[in-house]
This record gives sequence, C-alpha cells and structure tokens, in this order.
Amino acid sequence: MPRLPHAFWQEILPADGTPAEASGLIDAYPARLPDGRVLELPIRVLPGDGSRAVASLILNQASFAVEDALAEALTAQVAEFAPDIVVGVPTLGLPLAANVARRLGHPRFVALGTSRKFWYDASLSEPMASITSPDHTRTLYLDPRMLPLLEGRRVALIDDVISTASSIGAVLRLLAKAGIAPVAIGCAMLQSQRWRAPLAAQLPVIRSAIASPLLEKGADVLWHPLLEKDTP
Repeated sequence: MPRLPHAFWQEILPADGTPAEASGLIDAYPARLPDGRVLELPIRVLPGDGSRAVASLILNQASFAVEDALAEALTAQVAEFAPDIVVGVPTLGLPLAANVARRLGHPRFVALGTSRKFWYDASLSEPMASITSPDHTRTLYLDPRMLPLLEGRRVALIDDVISTASSIGAVLRLLAKAGIAPVAIGCAMLQSQRWRAPLAAQLPVIRSAIASPLLEKGADVLWHPLLEKDTP
C-alpha cells in the first residue's frame, strides 16, 4: 500500500546492509547517511513524459529528529573547512543553517532573504528560481548591515537541497557582488548530478548529508537510478 505523503521524513532507519540501488523502487528512495542509516524519501515524478523522477526532501515537513540527524552529519563535513560564519539560503535552508551554526559553536548565522526591507540595497540582490517552483522567480537579498559579519571571514553556505543549481547559483552570484566567496557549500541533500555542469566554472567545494540520483522508470514499471554518464 502506498505510504501517505505526511508519513515520509519522520524517522531515520537503522542500517540494514542493503545497497540503495540493489533493486527497483516503487515509491521511495532509501538515502544513506554517512553512518549507514537510512532516510526514506518519496519519489516525485518530474514534469514531462513521466519517465523520470527524483527523491524529494521537504525539510520543514521533517521531524526534528530527522533534521537533527541531517544537521549532525552535515556539520561534521562542514567543520573540516573551519568556517567563521554560516550563511543560510531561504527558505528551507534557513532552519538547517541555524542548526549547523549552533553545532559549530557559532553564536549566530546570517540569513539571506526574499522579502525586501526598505534599507536594503538593490545592488545586493539577485533573481532566483528553484526546481520546486519553476514558474515563480523570487528576488534574493543580502542585508547590507550583515556585511561586517562576512567580509574577510571564512563563510560556509548552507541550503536544504541542491538539484539543478539554479538557486545556489543565484546565491553565489549575490555573494560575489559583495566580494564574498564561500569556503564551502553544505546541503542536506544533493539531488541527482544536474548541479555539476552549472557550477563547474565556479569550482565550489560542496558537501551533503545524503545524496540521491536521478531516477528513470524501467520496463518493469519500477524506478531505477540513472548512471551519471547517462544524465543530461
């Protein structure tokens, strides 16, 4: 029986030794944390002919235990780069960024925003779209009052999911306008490999708690991971 949508993202399952790609998938992809534990992610069919899909993570619908597990795994990877300050990407990257910053022992983090305050500078803005809202372009802002927290410091950029790199690319362009180049980018999940080509010229260091492949429907009507070389 198919699982109800709200039943996903609520618990971390113990490691069972079975490779995530061992067999075809029906409605969920078992993403593995670095310690081998599993977070089951619902499979979402991409727009088009229905032959391809991705594993979905909506972090603000996850349990606190799941968010904490993802933040703990991500913090361990980001800590390697000794960041002085964490910058969070709206909207779903903000709670994760706060969680990671606390685990790094930081007293605060810097939140980018999509709601313009009257004191914002238009030169510190950038249009941004995402895979989950393809028909809705927002404007991303960096509060100019936060610049002293970022200038000359080691910045870690934190988002929830990196997929096509449309959102994170906009963030990198925005930070570049302020002369900020992150030492690392962290996310809860890398979704497929479609982000690689758009970010290749910028050569950012990217770390994630979990990863999931692009999926293709097979002749058996099950979902199967696409090899990277087959990914457009």
